Amino acid sequence: MKRVLVALVLLTALVPGMLFAKDIVIGMTVPGLQFPFFVTMKAEAEAAAKNLGVKLLFIDAQNASDKQVAAIENFVAQKVDGILISPMTVDSQVPAIEEAVAAGIPVASVDRKANSDKVLAHVGADNVAGGRSAAQYIIDKLKNKGTVIELEGTPGSSAAVDRKAGFDEVMKKSNIKILVSQTAEFDRAKAQSVMENLIQVYPKFDAVFGANDEMIIGAIEAMKAAKLDVKKIVTIGFDATDDAKAYMKAGTLGATIDQYPGKQAAMALKALVDMIKSKKKPAKAVDYITPMPVTK
Repeated sequence: MKRVLVALVLLTALVPGMLFAKDIVIGMTVPGLQFPFFVTMKAEAEAAAKNLGVKLLFIDAQNASDKQVAAIENFVAQKVDGILISPMTVDSQVPAIEEAVAAGIPVASVDRKANSDKVLAHVGADNVAGGRSAAQYIIDKLKNKGTVIELEGTPGSSAAVDRKAGFDEVMKKSNIKILVSQTAEFDRAKAQSVMENLIQVYPKFDAVFGANDEMIIGAIEAMKAAKLDVKKIVTIGFDATDDAKAYMKAGTLGATIDQYPGKQAAMALKALVDMIKSKKKPAKAVDYITPMPVTK
């Protein structure tokens, strides 16, 4: 009889916690799922969230800053426990991010950075190092002579700024001339159009660097349309997407840079969950993964 009473007492003590236990909910938003890189990041973030035992709410910003700001505001209204964001640009999401933090919601950024010291943690690839690696690949392939066309990413995004900085830094020390550096906004169709126009102005060039795989693939398609021998032109992208690997297998893309989006997302999510569960701040406010070239 005493054992039964003890069991009932214990059950009574546990029931309120069982009834009112709340799942940890993390809101996640990225610039756009039209970019294969972010499709991979989303899928691997969902897997990481499952392993951590948390729920992930996702909103696609559809490559529009205002929609991403609205996504953050939506997460705040839903009173999520944390927010994981890859911001469109370094500045446009800052007010919304800081409002979320002021509401008691920790925010971590992944891949792209925001100009705010209120962000709990940033996990990304060292895009400057990645840009340097891309430049060195071209220098080695061209034996340090020739010309290159550079396609930049979305203006104002940290990824575009940093990749260009690293690429230009190494190229300036080489004997290779950058013919032109122009944005194609990380977009395949835009890059194809931009490259078609550039080929008219610069019909002779030896290499092309696309600051993401979508842009280098668009450039390759433009070169094919112009009847250029793509296999004789040195090409390198950034992100190591499945499409890029397919182009590499076909011999029309020389290389790409892998920045491990799944690892980035998992590390940033872990930082958020540790903060939410135990108020444990990450050891590093900024944690960079070293991107690596991928070739055949």
